[in-house]
Amino acid sequence: MGEAASGGRRFGFTRLEARLDAWARELLDRAADRGVRAWLIEFAAFVAKQAWSSVFGFLLLVALVLARLLHPDDAAIARNDVLTVVAVIIQILMVATGLETARELRVIVLFHVVGTVMELFKTDVGSWNYDEGGVLRIAAVPLFSGFMYAAVGSYMVRVYRLFDLRFVRYPPVWATAVVAAAIYLNFFSHHFVVDLRYLLLVLVAVLWWRTTMVVRSLRSSFRLPLLAAFAGLAAVIWIAENVATWAGAWAYPDQVDGWEPVSASKLVSWFLLMIVSVVLVTWVYPPKPPDGEARPEVDRDRVEM
Repeated sequence: MGEAASGGRRFGFTRLEARLDAWARELLDRAADRGVRAWLIEFAAFVAKQAWSSVFGFLLLVALVLARLLHPDDAAIARNDVLTVVAVIIQILMVATGLETARELRVIVLFHVVGTVMELFKTDVGSWNYDEGGVLRIAAVPLFSGFMYAAVGSYMVRVYRLFDLRFVRYPPVWATAVVAAAIYLNFFSHHFVVDLRYLLLVLVAVLWWRTTMVVRSLRSSFRLPLLAAFAGLAAVIWIAENVATWAGAWAYPDQVDGWEPVSASKLVSWFLLMIVSVVLVTWVYPPKPPDGEARPEVDRDRVEM
């Protein structure tokens, strides 16, 4: 299947990903070592891998928008139930077609559980609410809501594998787990005691401020401060959240009488959620430093179905 990035050797590309990677490398091999054409191929590979990593979330967001535009209010099947069925179908297709590996699915299920537990609590205390229609729900929470957290998990684990992410000066995993647990607990406890989110932000900055992420596209790689990557992902999710609330997936108290943009203060919550997400992923894909390998061969025995 040709050469592939070291993520293929370490974790295993799916067969389709390995074929696409080999095709992109053939194009790159025919280009000059330097120049516009080689840069464009590397850039196109980066964008394609980002899109490939985001396919679960993108499809779910499209489903939310289409449900808002096309689903009749008096339909026999409630919109929440339609969205749950669509989310289940997307997840099945992701695994059946090899877009997601079995290893990634385990992490995604964990995101689903962690997110659903938070949804049950947050809706109970009135942080946000869902339409009451539908039978596929737990208490006030329609089951499709867990898939929104699963979409974040899907992106995180796939981008880790496809870009062969490596880390320079990554903090001790036990310390990151303690901070992530404190962040998750604060999402619940701040309703009853003092909100520690800004103290937790300081702890996150102290813990990760020296950490650099090494991202590989094809032949080239670049480094990015990990805190900057967290902030960028939080901003993207906040934008998606604005689309989802406009589509009526859920509503914050200030959106009940009419949609308005989600408060920018939610960026802090999403940033902290990124910490929890990264720690969950490291339980399956432990962070490793760069190994200096230039263009390792894909291990055919590790190509995943």
